[in-house]
Amino acid sequence: MTTSTPPVTLDDIRDAAARLKGVAHRTPVLRSRTLDERVGAEVFLKCENFQRVGAFKFRGAYNAVSRLTPEQLARGVAAFSSGNHAQAVALAARELGTTAVIVMPEDTPASKLAATAGYGAEIVTYDRYTGDRVAIGEALAAERGLALIPPYEHPHVIAGQGTATLELLEEVGELEALMTPVGGGGLIAGSATAAKGLYPGIRVIGVEPEAGDDTKRSLEAGRRVSVPVPRTIADGQALHTPGELTFSINRLLVDEIALVCDDEIRDAMRFAFERLKIVVEPSGATPLAALLAGGAAGLPRRIGVIISGGNIDAERFARLCGTVD
Repeated sequence: MTTSTPPVTLDDIRDAAARLKGVAHRTPVLRSRTLDERVGAEVFLKCENFQRVGAFKFRGAYNAVSRLTPEQLARGVAAFSSGNHAQAVALAARELGTTAVIVMPEDTPASKLAATAGYGAEIVTYDRYTGDRVAIGEALAAERGLALIPPYEHPHVIAGQGTATLELLEEVGELEALMTPVGGGGLIAGSATAAKGLYPGIRVIGVEPEAGDDTKRSLEAGRRVSVPVPRTIADGQALHTPGELTFSINRLLVDEIALVCDDEIRDAMRFAFERLKIVVEPSGATPLAALLAGGAAGLPRRIGVIISGGNIDAERFARLCGTVD
């Protein structure tokens, strides 16, 4: 008889938390009476928009880069990303005394490109609708002898992302449901591992944009399903296929996927700005959008929500959330 070991465990996440202590921010958990009344539940918002680089991605990037050998650090690292992982790897590399080359879509928001370059990374761009970022990143890393740090297909990255949920549960205690955005699946894989490791009965709910429902379709089919590259304001979730490693975790631990449209995401961003006084990027707002659009019908009383990031410049925020006469 053989037994399989999960690729990421609660102990891995606790180990990542110890490695990140004093390096990553312990982000705040916000409450809103208005939000609670509107959705009919107690909602606890874990605000990773206050994390270093403005998103949860720093957790996984630093955990992975910090585990490289001195020889690997001397050669440098590579990554591919739509923005937040790019910034995270660039900053982690700088913190750990190495260099980074990042493959990014040419239509990445200007603020994310500028921030990544500002952390000292070299940027190589590609067309997200015709190019294969994985192939480009792997070829670049092989050519230059760099350690490739993928945005979600890596156990150390997933473990690092899970530390946000670990902190949330340490602070607020047992929750009955946890909601997170879903892109490639690293955040929800780490979150679900932490949450169900501590409270096996918790309900884990991912949220995707309607235009990019690859994880929902994949979970329903029991296998990875591809969709056309989505066109959505949630650029951090504009992926067409779940990760292989992340899907192997999520198919066991994620209970359901909710979908939101771009208008619902805009409404959530506006609500967060006007009522919570925080700036949230489109991808980070999708769980809040799902709550606001559907209320908490069928959900339990205590709900945790991972607000995954806040990287959006003032011009784009105004364009997305402003009203037109």
